[in-house]
Amino acid sequence: MIKIPSGLYLITDQYIVKGLSHIQIAEKALLGGVRFIQYREKQLSKRESYKIAQQLREITRKYNAVLIINDDVDIAMAVDADGINLGQEDFPVQTARKILGNDKIIGLSTHSLKEAEEAQDSGADYIAIGPIFRSTTKDVREPLGADIIKEIKKISRLPVIAIGGINEDNIADVMKAGADGAAVISAIITKEDITGAVKEFIRRVGDAEIK
Repeated sequence: MIKIPSGLYLITDQYIVKGLSHIQIAEKALLGGVRFIQYREKQLSKRESYKIAQQLREITRKYNAVLIINDDVDIAMAVDADGINLGQEDFPVQTARKILGNDKIIGLSTHSLKEAEEAQDSGADYIAIGPIFRSTTKDVREPLGADIIKEIKKISRLPVIAIGGINEDNIADVMKAGADGAAVISAIITKEDITGAVKEFIRRVGDAEIK
């Protein structure tokens, strides 16, 4: 299985900022040093989404970065992505594993300590937990707070990826709570200088890991 990188994760979204495509967002972020890209697309047809995923696969290989597809097992398999992130309503992890094989990363999104505990024995390679803070992009759930990361680390051996409302001011709190990675969307892609924003996030993650 591919080693899951720690640190900063970027989830692409071409609808938050008009005029930037998934490809442009990913390339700017990769130039800044991010090495984990998650492609999330729910509005395009499968054919259109597949074409974008193909391009993202080419770009992430160029930068030796991991490409994760959100939800869609078919597209993940078709473009030979490094793995998939599943939601609670998607295929069970074991089913996705049968389709994708043992050499692919499978992450599972969770929204409570109970779901994270259930994910422990699901066969997932990492647990995504959120929203940690109030999110402006997707989740309408009440934020869980960074302390839930500490609780999950007590019961789970799996890497924990935090998501939801993470920005420059609170990413250190997330990493100090024990997260193996932090997934960021709007706090990076709404910046005029995406590459520079990524570099700043990576610096703050590094500082948090040292302290």
